[in-house]
Amino acid sequence: MQHLLSMSDVKDQVFEIIELAEDLKSGKITDKPLEAKSLGMIFEKSSTRTRVSFEVGMYQLGGQALYLSSDDMQLGRGETIADTARVLSRYLDGIMIRAKKHSNVEELAKYSTIPVISGLTDMEHPCQIFADLLTIKEYKGDFNRKLVFIGDGNNVCNSLLLAGAYTGMDVTVACPEGYEPDKDIYELAKKEAKKTGSIIKIEHDVYTAVKDADILYTDVWVSMGDEEEKEERERIFKDYQINMNLVNKAKEDVIVMHCLPAIRDQEITDEVMLSSHSAIWDQAENRLHAQKAIMYKLL
Repeated sequence: MQHLLSMSDVKDQVFEIIELAEDLKSGKITDKPLEAKSLGMIFEKSSTRTRVSFEVGMYQLGGQALYLSSDDMQLGRGETIADTARVLSRYLDGIMIRAKKHSNVEELAKYSTIPVISGLTDMEHPCQIFADLLTIKEYKGDFNRKLVFIGDGNNVCNSLLLAGAYTGMDVTVACPEGYEPDKDIYELAKKEAKKTGSIIKIEHDVYTAVKDADILYTDVWVSMGDEEEKEERERIFKDYQINMNLVNKAKEDVIVMHCLPAIRDQEITDEVMLSSHSAIWDQAENRLHAQKAIMYKLL
């Protein structure tokens, strides 16, 4: 693995990274392998969990993280991504970038001689998914489970499909027509699922989808960049809310996940977020341990 831009970059190393995250979280690994190393963190979008988990994680592993807002860099004044990559490669040991376009991250990686980690793009969010897998492993013990992603077939959904296929976990996407996940990623996930025996599918009826679900997962209906569609999306997705009525249609011991930030009582109710079914806060904490594992592996 040279870079982490997509879950497909680590298809054969998913379990290794999860185990590494477990060892880091438990304290089994206590050394500081990134001493004297520096990670540049480029942000084109706002962030809470991604920024804090990478910054704190880098510190705990012995290195330092530099926050780089794209508005404060020469990128904001027209310097090419390729030139930025060439220069940063001379200063840093790795780059984490939270970008508007997946193509920009691919270009950055193309011209970098150091590892590039995607902290989110419009296409995928692999760093989030490793925290999710760690959480599922902690709560359920294995991945022989059914996960239902409810809502917009967005970047998180795309990465979850691939994660399910690589780990053998069944993933059903419950979404309105016209808001399905990326077609190419969906087809790739179904192809990979044949090797592990997982079932990957799309279902438009949310109540049909959640039957026998071990995990319910949702994200905001209006992602960064979709603000102009806010009213339309709220109308279209109104029947795709995770509430206690929906939770009760799944397995009795179902857990509920959300990558955050959440718009309470929109895509998920406050009652569910604070219920005994919620794994959301452990999931948020696990961003730190998962990001440490990724940096440990790459840097």
